Amino acid sequence: MTEQLERPVPVLGGTETDTCLVYLVRHGTTTMNVENRYRGRRDVPLDAQGYQDAVDAARQLSKVGLAAVYTGPLRRTIATAQIIADEARVPDLRILHGLNNVDYGAWEGMTAAEAEQYDPEAFARYRSSPDIAVCPIGERLRDAQERVVAALALIGSRHPGETVVAVTHAVMIRLGVARLSGIDGPGWRIPVGRGSLTMFEASAGWIRLRSLPDGDDVD
Repeated sequence: MTEQLERPVPVLGGTETDTCLVYLVRHGTTTMNVENRYRGRRDVPLDAQGYQDAVDAARQLSKVGLAAVYTGPLRRTIATAQIIADEARVPDLRILHGLNNVDYGAWEGMTAAEAEQYDPEAFARYRSSPDIAVCPIGERLRDAQERVVAALALIGSRHPGETVVAVTHAVMIRLGVARLSGIDGPGWRIPVGRGSLTMFEASAGWIRLRSLPDGDDVD
């Protein structure tokens, strides 16, 4: 099953008895993570440590009573999601394109230093102003932010009163947290460890951040 979402949704506080608890999970490590290169839409697989990251996440989630497991369309998120689903005995994965990584355009495959050299002004905006940042020949961060928040809203609408996992990418988690916590500026780049869990609550008309991820990874 594939969904593509583009429009933003309201983000409000509130309390509902049919709230969906969503664990947003960062995929495990890849060789490009180790090299600190922007992965973007490049379909790189997990490495050995990445599979262990996924197993660790699966063990943390094994007893929360998962009703569904969602994932972005790239191999590294699918592999992480499959390990989580197998551990929780969820029979299938649901691919949601709103969870896909930022399109880094010309920066894909570059290190941060290389990206800064390629376009210093765009890089400065990326680091400090996600509301106006655009990856060269790539995606606006605001558009990616709207995608991930819309994906959370869709999941919440489909699973009232249930607990769900969605596997995505570090930058997407950061953008979702920034939107829901009102962060704008350099502080949006919070630590998001590989395989870490970030908790959200979602219901009809609102989404709320419940807890931040663990870890000190800010690549």
